[in-house]
Amino acid sequence: MRRVGIRCDASVGRGVGHLMRCLALAEELRERRLEVVVLGDMGGLEWAAEQLARRGLRLLPGPGDAAAMVRAARRLALDAVVVDSYDLDPRCSGALRRAGVRVLAIVDDDDRGQDADIYLDQNLGAERGPGRAPAGSVRLAGVRYALLRDDVRRLRRRGPTEPGRSPRVLCFFGGTDAAGAAPVVVGELIATGVPFLATAVTPRERALDHLQPAGGQAIRRIPPTDDLPRLIAAADLVVTAAGSSMWDLLYLGKAAALVWVAANQRPGYEEVVSRGLAAGLGHLDAMAGTAGPARACLRDLLTSARAREELGARGPALVDGEGRARVADALLSP
Repeated sequence: MRRVGIRCDASVGRGVGHLMRCLALAEELRERRLEVVVLGDMGGLEWAAEQLARRGLRLLPGPGDAAAMVRAARRLALDAVVVDSYDLDPRCSGALRRAGVRVLAIVDDDDRGQDADIYLDQNLGAERGPGRAPAGSVRLAGVRYALLRDDVRRLRRRGPTEPGRSPRVLCFFGGTDAAGAAPVVVGELIATGVPFLATAVTPRERALDHLQPAGGQAIRRIPPTDDLPRLIAAADLVVTAAGSSMWDLLYLGKAAALVWVAANQRPGYEEVVSRGLAAGLGHLDAMAGTAGPARACLRDLLTSARAREELGARGPALVDGEGRARVADALLSP
């Protein structure tokens, strides 16, 4: 095998989660001297396109139907294709297999009728799920196969908050914050009345302008950034959505408080929270303007360095950073 195609998209509505985990696998494959081509649409997101350019990955249009997908695979002499999409016609996978192209489908619980050689579900608890790969296929399930980028893997866990310093809080909700979570969550942080230093990542320039921090609270807004892994490593508390970035947080040993903003995030959210790996804030819509459990949870995490330390200490034992190597081994195996 010498050339692999990755079929994924990014946009304001879809977010960039599919792209980020595919980039991790692309980095691993290139370390093994394979050529990687990305087939997809970045939805006009300059930041997403820059992620590809920075890694020297070529971006070509992403075919949307089976016949076009096969033509592209033949034109590019692809030996394998990685498919990571909720929207792509599932018949594409089967057509590629019949054309002699090896297919790895990255799925989240539901394989959406795809016909693949390898199914990857990197979510916590997926190994206990009922899903079984069809005869002749392989299923890789659980955080043992979590795909982490180089930017994350090179970082290491830092110590607790220094005594006397306000906790550093990082809030981010994917590359686009499609649900508009940042102002809701930052508003709840303010409502705790506890001092903190917060960085909120959102592409909306004036999203936080209406918020009034209390005494001892400081907030800065930044656009989506390549520096996110370093910001995570430097934070004392991370507030984010229950997406694939959770595996980054577990690997880095970060105390995290999660919201869920889409139905497909809820199973992963409930699994992580029930196992005590992150604090649960509930659904985003239930948080705004209510002095309920979410606000009390944030207050406890802001005021107790010990609670944050205990919460963050549980993750590194689960996510060792070698998931992408295990996935690549399966993809490249005869």
